[in-house]
Amino acid sequence: MIDKYAYRVIWSEDDQEYVGLCAEFPSLSWLDRSQEAAFRGIRKLVQEVVIDLVAQHESIPEPLSSKKFSGKFVIRVPEELHRELAIEAEEARVSLNRYVSNKLASRHTIALATQSLKKKKASG
Repeated sequence: MIDKYAYRVIWSEDDQEYVGLCAEFPSLSWLDRSQEAAFRGIRKLVQEVVIDLVAQHESIPEPLSSKKFSGKFVIRVPEELHRELAIEAEEARVSLNRYVSNKLASRHTIALATQSLKKKKASG
C-alpha cells in the first residue's frame, strides 16, 4: 500500500539537506544528505506510521493515486480578480473556464520545469 502514496523529495536551503515528503501524510518528513536516502527514509517512516495506525484500528489515508477526480472544483476569488479574468478570457476569445484552466496548467508546467532545472544544477 505504501508504494501507492505520493512521495516527493526536495532540497531544503534552510537545512542544507534533502527533505522526503508524503502528500497523504503532510505532518511527516525525512531529512537526509542524498535524494535517495531521503526517499528511503520517508517511505520507511510512512510504513511505520501505517503499521501503527492499523494496530490501533485507526483509518489509513487513501493514496491520491487511487482517488477519482472529476476535473471540477469550486474556487472563490475576489470580485476584481473575477472581473479581470473574465475580461482576459473575452479578449482571448475563450470561455472563462478554459482561460483559467490554461493559466493553471501553464503555471504548473513552469513550476515543474523550474524544479527540474534546480535539480540538474544541484546535481552537477
